[in-house]
Amino acid sequence: MGVKGRIEKTKTRKGKKHLESRAPKLIENEKKLMLLKGHKTNAVLQECLKDLASLKRPHSILLNRKRDLLPFEDITPVEQLAAKMDASLFAIGSHSKKRPQNLVLGRMFDHHLLDMIELGVQNARALHDFKNAKVAAGTKPCLLFAGEPFKDNDTYVRLKSLLIDFFRGEQATAVRRAGFEHALSFTASQEGVHMRSYRVTTQRAGGQTPRVELEEIGPSLDLVLRRHRLASDDLFRRALKQPKELKTKKVKNISDGKLGAQMGRIHMEKQDLRKINTRKLKGLKTGRDAALAAAERKQAEEVAG
Repeated sequence: MGVKGRIEKTKTRKGKKHLESRAPKLIENEKKLMLLKGHKTNAVLQECLKDLASLKRPHSILLNRKRDLLPFEDITPVEQLAAKMDASLFAIGSHSKKRPQNLVLGRMFDHHLLDMIELGVQNARALHDFKNAKVAAGTKPCLLFAGEPFKDNDTYVRLKSLLIDFFRGEQATAVRRAGFEHALSFTASQEGVHMRSYRVTTQRAGGQTPRVELEEIGPSLDLVLRRHRLASDDLFRRALKQPKELKTKKVKNISDGKLGAQMGRIHMEKQDLRKINTRKLKGLKTGRDAALAAAERKQAEEVAG
């Protein structure tokens, strides 16, 4: 189906592959990020959008054309652009006297708005402000969240989920210690959220465990929460629903331990330990014991008689 509900058909192999890539799948593609510029942006926001695109590369699209977007008043243009670009994440940068250095982060569900949070950017330092080595594009980062608001405040909890969607990268089933190169830290406080980016290096420490060092590489942002529009609980549960094919079937009498080990329960009939076949030893033979006992009883009777 197209954006306006019409059925899309194609005659070329390339067009068919394009439609198949957008079709629903059991395991969806990596979420694509669409970055937009508002009617007016300043240099700080432009660098911020570029840095966000670099962190999300190659799954990011930075559109340089300025648009008169007011997502909290009318989200329809953003939804149409997201459907056209097949992007489920978006970031909009704008600057005005009422809301200076404004950054809106949001995500879509079925090409319609799910969550949207407005942030004010302060104390921004771009990637090029840090004169050191960077990590390779597409490196999966380690996401670190600190601060009580990420547990107690509902808005911060949803913001944490949104940030995980933005920066989690490709799904991985295993982690190689030598490939752990990038860490993104988010610290929540009364002032807002402090975002920092580090390059992880390991040094020899004389033992099996290396010494880990962090080097800040940017971007560095202080984000202040402003407006937000969050999905209802019912809609959020629908967005989290998984297909039946992906749900793991529970195996009877098998459970997972706290440390990841599998434990099984076996049901057996009651055993008669006297019938268990053991090693045949002369001293343990039942017939010999019975004969000795009978001889002792006979001798005792003769003595008594």
